[in-house]
Order: sequence, then C-alpha cells, then structure tokens
Amino acid sequence: MSILIKPVITEKWSKIAEKQPRYVFVVRNNSNKIGIKKAVEFQYGVTVESVNTLISRGKTKSRTTKAGVLSGKRKNVKKAIVTLKKGESIDFFSNI
Repeated sequence: MSILIKPVITEKWSKIAEKQPRYVFVVRNNSNKIGIKKAVEFQYGVTVESVNTLISRGKTKSRTTKAGVLSGKRKNVKKAIVTLKKGESIDFFSNI
C-alpha cells in the first residue's frame, strides 16, 4: 500500500509550483516525513529537499429531514507539502 494517495492539483498550487518547486500530496494519516520523502523520490525520480505536513480537519455537516436533524462529519485529511531540489520538477500530465 502506497503512502501517497493523490497529488493536489489546483490553480493555487500550480501557480506556486511555477515560482518554486513545491508540490502538495494527500497522504495516509499514519505516514511520517521520512516515509513521504522516500515515496516521492522513488515514484517520481526527484530529489526532495524538505517535507512539511498538515492535517485538514473534517467539517461537521448537518441537514434537516422529516425524521429530524441528521449530523455527521467528513474525514480528516493529511497533506504533505514537498519542496524539491532547485531545478527539478514533477510532470503529472505526462501519462495522459
């Protein structure tokens, strides 16, 4: 089972990646920085300079139905911001 779940490809992070070699990945909740670094280097063949992680807390949602108010919660998501060595980049669209 891979540590990396998927890359985050948004307009905001695409602009940041143009200026400096930083990429964002959604990772497993139990992963650590060393494992994330090894996984990115192995999968994409690049040199990772640093890894920063954050946990986005899941939102609570509620809706009103005939039976009453139903409430629930989305999952927490762990993200990793990976900084590559200067001059390197990752092309996510090469397989398309």
